[in-house]
Amino acid sequence: MTQAPIPKPGPAAGDPRTPGAEAPSVSHAIPPRCPTRTRLYRQGALEEEGFPAEQISEKLAADHSTVVWLDLHNPTEEDLQIVVDEFGLHPLAVEDAIHPHQRPKVDRYRTHLFANMYAVSVSHDDATLTTGEISVFITGRALITVRKDEFDIDALIASWDFNTNLVSGGNDVAVLTYGLLDAVVDGHHASVQELDDAVEDLQSCLFDARPGIDIRRRAYELGAQLARLRRVVAPMQDVVARLVRNDSRLVNEELAPYFHDVSDHALRAAETIDAARDRINSIVEAQLNEQGAQLNEITKKLAAWAAIIAVPTAVTGFYGQNVPYPGFGHHAGFIASCIVMIVLAGGAWYMLRRNEWL
Repeated sequence: MTQAPIPKPGPAAGDPRTPGAEAPSVSHAIPPRCPTRTRLYRQGALEEEGFPAEQISEKLAADHSTVVWLDLHNPTEEDLQIVVDEFGLHPLAVEDAIHPHQRPKVDRYRTHLFANMYAVSVSHDDATLTTGEISVFITGRALITVRKDEFDIDALIASWDFNTNLVSGGNDVAVLTYGLLDAVVDGHHASVQELDDAVEDLQSCLFDARPGIDIRRRAYELGAQLARLRRVVAPMQDVVARLVRNDSRLVNEELAPYFHDVSDHALRAAETIDAARDRINSIVEAQLNEQGAQLNEITKKLAAWAAIIAVPTAVTGFYGQNVPYPGFGHHAGFIASCIVMIVLAGGAWYMLRRNEWL
C-alpha cells in the first residue's frame, strides 16, 4: 500500500493528551531483560533512538512535546513493570499482552488503549502461513508494542523513516499507530494474494493431470491456511473502527481518512479470502465430478466388453449340450460355431462402438 502524504494534524477535540500534559515519573526503574527497541520523536522529527528503556521517564519529563516508541520482544511481567509504572497500564491489558493467542481486539482503559493484532507472512515455496502476535499500548505520549512472536520490525521502522510525513507534529502517537496498522494490513494483503495465487495454480492443475499432485489433499491444506488467515484478518476492520471512534480520542478528522483506508484494505483482504475459499470448494467439487464421470466411462466400457464376451460364451454353451444338434460330431459344426461367435461378437462390438460405449 503506497503511503499518501498526510497533512499535519492537530490534537483531537477533547483529547487530554496535549503537549503540555505532564508525564508521570518513576524512580528506581528496573530495565527490562527482554530485547527492546526505542525511539523518541519531537514534533514529527526523530530525535533519538536506541536509548535504554529505563530512561523513558526522564526523557518525557524533560520535554513535554516528545513522544516515544518502545518495542519489547517476548517480555515477562517483570519486563513490563517499567511501562506499567510509567504509564499506569491496566493489569488486564498487561495480562493480555503477556499471554499468547489473544483475539484481535481493541480495549479502552482510563489512561490508554490496548490493541491486539497479528502480523502474517506466507512462504512462497509451499504457501505455509506464519503468524506473529502483536500487542499495542497506545497512550498520550507513547506507542508501546509487545511482540510475542517474530515480526519484521525493521521493515516498519524503514517505512516510518521513508515516509517522514507520517510523523507530523501534533498527534505523533496516532500517526505512528497508523503506520503500524498499515504495515500489518499490508502484510495481510500480501499473504492473501500469495494464497490466492496458490489456489489459482491448483485450479490449473485440475485438468492437467500433473503427476505427483494430490489435488484433494492440497485443496484441504490451502483451505486450512485460508481459514487460519481469515481468523486474524477479518477482525482488523473492527480493530480499526474502534480506534477511529470518538471515544478513543486518538484519531482526529484529518487522520480519520487514512485509518478508513486501512480498514478498506482489511475489508478487501477478507473478501479475497472468502472468494479463495469458494474457489477451493469449487475445485474439490469439480474434481469429484470429474472422478465420477471417469468412473462412469470405465463402467460403460466394462459393461460393453462383458456383453461382447457373453456372445461366444452363449454359443459355446449351446454347442456344449449333450444332445445331438446340426453338425454334431462333424468338423463343419466346429467351423459353423466359430463363424457364429465371430459374427455375433463383431456385431455387438460395432453397435457398442457406434453408441460410444467403447
